[in-house]
Amino acid sequence: MNELSNYSIRDEIREFWSERAATFDQSVGHEVFSEAERKAWHRLIRKHLGEGNGRPLLDLACGTAVISHLMNDMGFKVTGIDWSEAMLEQARAKAAKRGTDIRFIMRDAENTGEPDGSYEAITNRHLVWTLVDVPACFAEWYRLLKPGGRLLIIDGNMGRQSWVSRLHNSINRLLGRPDPKGHMDPAMAERHRRIRERVYFSDGMPAEAVVALLKAAGFADIVIDRKMSDIHLAQARRMPFWRAAERLASERFAICATKPQENPSIERPVGKRTLTA
Repeated sequence: MNELSNYSIRDEIREFWSERAATFDQSVGHEVFSEAERKAWHRLIRKHLGEGNGRPLLDLACGTAVISHLMNDMGFKVTGIDWSEAMLEQARAKAAKRGTDIRFIMRDAENTGEPDGSYEAITNRHLVWTLVDVPACFAEWYRLLKPGGRLLIIDGNMGRQSWVSRLHNSINRLLGRPDPKGHMDPAMAERHRRIRERVYFSDGMPAEAVVALLKAAGFADIVIDRKMSDIHLAQARRMPFWRAAERLASERFAICATKPQENPSIERPVGKRTLTA
């Protein structure tokens, strides 16, 4: 993929999420709408990152700051970055309303401009599947962590159609109904489909494929956590039937990885180049 096509898809991704900023928090699964879900998120964070205790944490592609505020709840000193100014406007307004001191900056997750070893923890939700150059991003995140720091990725195999989706589509075909477009209008759903076809994980993103790239970037002690049913059940209770069933059947996961205390000489891919540490 040449640089022009890289720019084109990245620009399209930024515009897509910017257009969704105003209504992003209205969707269950984006904002947190119940105390049960909030507590479930806190359990997941505590399990992999522990209590914040003032430790610096970077929330990548923070959007409207849903995860940033969960991390702030846990006592982390949070910086949220996003490359959509529309998303950051929503994030700053929410932080002002809630009286939180989260720092927000507009940056690219692949090129943050932050100093080496700035953070003890990095997190992101539903970011990795949207990336054009995943190896370059993982190398950047490795650089930003202090030795012993942890990366928590919350994502899923978004390109994989669950048995619930297949069943729903089959029922609609039998009844002569159009295939459901989820919670997006048809035009946005079509843009979403076109973007998905051109990202790094266009053919699906199993957790094991993410782990392989994390290892290549130098991360160690990598854990795949699929025990997120308490979060998904809390979300499903506030969704229409078929969307709730899809949420419970989808392949979603958290991956926690650690930057080793000692940094051995390794070869890590940075985009299409190879960097020897």
